[in-house]
Amino acid sequence: MGFLGWMRRRKTQVPARESRELAELTERVTRLSPRLRLVPRYQQRIRPALAQALGYVRGLVQDLPAPREASKQAWAIDPYIHAFFGTPHDVELGFSRSPELREFFAHSPDAAQAYAVLGMAMAERRTLGVALEGDVMRSDVPQTAISFSDHQVRIIACTEAALREEIVRRLLDQLTLESLARFAAGKSRRDVLEREQALLVARLRLLERQGTGMRAVLGGDGEAGPGEQAALRGQVADNDRELAQLGNDAGALERQLECLAEVLTNARAFLSIEPRHLRLSAMNVLLTPESTAPAHEIDLLTARVPGDPPLVRSFALVRFARGAMLSSGALLEEAERLL
Repeated sequence: MGFLGWMRRRKTQVPARESRELAELTERVTRLSPRLRLVPRYQQRIRPALAQALGYVRGLVQDLPAPREASKQAWAIDPYIHAFFGTPHDVELGFSRSPELREFFAHSPDAAQAYAVLGMAMAERRTLGVALEGDVMRSDVPQTAISFSDHQVRIIACTEAALREEIVRRLLDQLTLESLARFAAGKSRRDVLEREQALLVARLRLLERQGTGMRAVLGGDGEAGPGEQAALRGQVADNDRELAQLGNDAGALERQLECLAEVLTNARAFLSIEPRHLRLSAMNVLLTPESTAPAHEIDLLTARVPGDPPLVRSFALVRFARGAMLSSGALLEEAERLL
């Protein structure tokens, strides 16, 4: 008996509202590989695995800390915002540079603030610094400096609840991408047709480039601009037609659907959010637990997203006020200053 057959034997009664949500999410995950909809009863067959994945990812998202206020005022009092940005001005500058945030406020005239995911690259650098050892001030003490860069804000919502729901959907998208990658690589079955394998690999790359899945949430992958997005949509359509021309190989589609169910059922193995406790000085120097120097305590969250190459990004949920957005003129002046 196949994996999907085993899953179908698990009889579960779900409320009507949950059933509607699972039906909508089934259509969402299969849109990334539409030929799966040719498999008889694909909705019923994928739903138990999807329900299991939904429970896991929703638990992950519910456990995320409440959004932090991102503002130049918060920089002075919030150890997280202080650690993420070098100066109070950098907070407003970083958010104001986000095209997605500017577009959100432009299309949401009644929104006084935006809830968003702030994705960042974190780096650790070994250096020599000044520290007091006993009664002696030394200037050659080995230290680890923590820095954050490549601040990106891409996923934005009007409310905290809406933001969390969007993250849940993006996590499910990411699991679907992982199943596509595994099937294309032949990890689930070795008898995948070579032509279909090549086309699925191409589709995976196109979807990742379009910003599907968690890479769009966390940033850091050089997402395509508007012009390239249009070209990518055309390439995905061409990819659809080429896959359709292969014919409806029922066996291959059955195996691909089963691979999707396997990944959804084992979501914990593919998606993780890792907390790391840091004691930082005001200059973002990492302090040991034994250090008596003044310290800020933060619990940094890092997401690990599978892919080629894998993506590792630190992130936080934040809220940013419309009134703190810098004008286009101010951004131009800043760019000129840096030239």
